[in-house]
Amino acid sequence: MAAITIFGKGNMGQAIGDVFTQGGNQVSFIDSKDPVENLGDIVVLAVPYNAALSIAKANQAALAGKIVVDITNPLNFETWDELVVPADSSAAAQIAAELPDSKVVKAFNTTFAATLMSRKVGDQQTTVMAASDDATAKEALATALTDSGVAFIDAGSLKRARELESFGFLQMTLAAGEKIGWTGGFAVEK
Repeated sequence: MAAITIFGKGNMGQAIGDVFTQGGNQVSFIDSKDPVENLGDIVVLAVPYNAALSIAKANQAALAGKIVVDITNPLNFETWDELVVPADSSAAAQIAAELPDSKVVKAFNTTFAATLMSRKVGDQQTTVMAASDDATAKEALATALTDSGVAFIDAGSLKRARELESFGFLQMTLAAGEKIGWTGGFAVEK
């Protein structure tokens, strides 16, 4: 059992909390007015990219030694036509640069809240893909997701966060354009 702290109580934060709770973990939430203390071993930034970056900058000491999970898709929400991070980088890399003493993992950004809650994308099991330069952080995340109802795939190094964010971006723009539903998305079959 892992102690997990989730920044953000929105749809994604609640869905991720539900998944971790089903996996037998202890889950707590922090919102913008709560003090940042007594953090779990795994800290999930279930907030928009700019807020996640601000949390990282403001809480370097509190997040030191923690596994920090970035779930963001850094879209330009004014145009829905681009990512707001440099093309050779990612939101996860930008957050990792602010948290040199944390183990940053990119995960949950290629799933919608509805597919996390249902544990299904169509007839397929929902899959969480994770990228990080720290193998032990990915193993800890995979272990925390055991018995949660979702599958887990190690997507490689943190450099793969660029592709995960592009994948998440495509999925979100398809849903916003009503080409797919917010209760659907892409499935991965092992």
